[in-house]
Amino acid sequence: MSQRVSIRPAGEGDRHAVLALLAGVDLPPDGIPGDLVGFSVAEIPEVGIIGVAGLEHYGRAVLLRSVAVKNGFQTQGVGHQLVTEALQRAEAGGAREVFLLTTNAQDYFTRFGFAVIPRSELPQAVFASAELRGACPDTAHVMRWVSA
Repeated sequence: MSQRVSIRPAGEGDRHAVLALLAGVDLPPDGIPGDLVGFSVAEIPEVGIIGVAGLEHYGRAVLLRSVAVKNGFQTQGVGHQLVTEALQRAEAGGAREVFLLTTNAQDYFTRFGFAVIPRSELPQAVFASAELRGACPDTAHVMRWVSA
């Protein structure tokens, strides 16, 4: 990538750009906190926010959600940077497992060590997420990453 991408914690002022980005790639905004706590954004100074990834904490289990890269910037490593940073944050925060739901990106997430699991293996606490209360379809694949 020729432009310098920085990853930083998202702030309340980023909400409009994050929601627009999610809408542009058909991801649901349900359950995203107003202050974007737990979210990081990828940004290019001359362009603005081009990516996002969020973590929802449920004790030692964490849900990775809303990983998205703006159209035109995909396949340039931005998503990889966001997922890697999110997994590092989860581990630093004491998470031993990170879960996610996806309808079409399971092959992508296996690159990071995620594996498809039955929905029944999700910790009960994670079912409090809007992702599991209807934002994602029941047909979404559940994946788990386990800390080394």
